[in-house]
Amino acid sequence: MKNIIEINDITALELDVYARTSEVQLLRYNEPNPGLFIAESPKVIERALKAGYEPLSFLVEHKDLDREAGDILTRYPEIPVYTAEYETLVKMTGYALARGMLCAMKRRTLPSVEEICKNSRRVAILENIVNPTNIGAIFRSAAALHMDAVLLTGGCSNPLYRRAARVSMGTVFQIPWTYFEKKTSWPEDGMKAIQNLGFKTVAMALRDDSYSIDDPELLAQEKLAIVLGTEGDGLASETIADCDYTVKIPMAHGVDSLNVAAASAVAFWELGRKR
Repeated sequence: MKNIIEINDITALELDVYARTSEVQLLRYNEPNPGLFIAESPKVIERALKAGYEPLSFLVEHKDLDREAGDILTRYPEIPVYTAEYETLVKMTGYALARGMLCAMKRRTLPSVEEICKNSRRVAILENIVNPTNIGAIFRSAAALHMDAVLLTGGCSNPLYRRAARVSMGTVFQIPWTYFEKKTSWPEDGMKAIQNLGFKTVAMALRDDSYSIDDPELLAQEKLAIVLGTEGDGLASETIADCDYTVKIPMAHGVDSLNVAAASAVAFWELGRKR
């Protein structure tokens, strides 16, 4: 293929997006317009492409050109494909490529909270969750366990960061999501906006004065927003106070809590099923 480019100089400017540009810099790459992101592994890249994201270039290990990556590359004969041996790519990027493939892609303008929630009956709200691995795992659970959308506060890690998208197995491209606008204060304005859209809000918190997760009153609600808090501290007290319900996942064997990603799976399964 004429678009295959052998990497002879890892300091070449066209490789900066893979080698010398941080996630935050990629996010802000075209400000005020949407920036870029790096998708990793053929499965994640395929799901991004199916969702309509535009590729700018590919980075592929030599041995993977004719494997899973090959099926994708043949459909994009005009997009540059940079390639080298494994050792060269690791030296350049600073990490091992999952399944030997990366793709630089254009971000898209995010929809509004109102657009995301328009036809949704179960949404997840993530408050200041900063670990990309947790973000990715939560998205995977949300997509699999009946959530219609995910909303994020400004303190959350971006779902299109490389590790988040990879851990999600590309489900960040399958389930609608957006951030609350910067001008929207959280929890005051954000919570009111969700409730004004007809959602009852459920705070997942370690409080004894809480509803059982299988309470019929919860399950009967037409629209529920399940609110999950940051690692360690959990939800802010103000957020819990503003929610319609507080729910605690019962624990056994003296365990005091679950990781937020594990807790999300339990909550989504129990509260997301159609009754």
